[in-house]
Amino acid sequence: MNTSTPVTQGQGAATKGPDSKGWFWGTGRRKTAIARVRVRPGTGAIKLNEKELDDYLTEDRDRKAVLAVLEKTGTKGKVDVTAGLVGGGFTGQTGAVVMGLARAILCYDSSLEPILREHGFLTRDARKVERKKYGQAGARRRFQFSKR
Repeated sequence: MNTSTPVTQGQGAATKGPDSKGWFWGTGRRKTAIARVRVRPGTGAIKLNEKELDDYLTEDRDRKAVLAVLEKTGTKGKVDVTAGLVGGGFTGQTGAVVMGLARAILCYDSSLEPILREHGFLTRDARKVERKKYGQAGARRRFQFSKR
């Protein structure tokens, strides 16, 4: 076995530093949505798919979920956040941004890991839509039964 190559578990995001432009990266997934989030020291600007947070996420609960990561870690107003989102709906995209942002902040400051873990920001929500089965109306719903 080659012992010179370090073995990393999971995505290994916590060991990576900034890229050439000073961005710390994190990837998050939820349902079918994928978010690639970048964080760097700045003024607190948050952009999702080139739009401001308030313009992109119309639901208050979605905005609060994204801001909760920054508030709990004390990085609100100290970092600029940019995220590229693909797939899913607003709820899935919000969950993906939350996880990606948490992973990017973990790269930015690894001492925040206990806080991120405590609040569940680093935990992947593995729930997905169950597939529809043949001979049934949906994933679990059966067709109406008639005795006669």
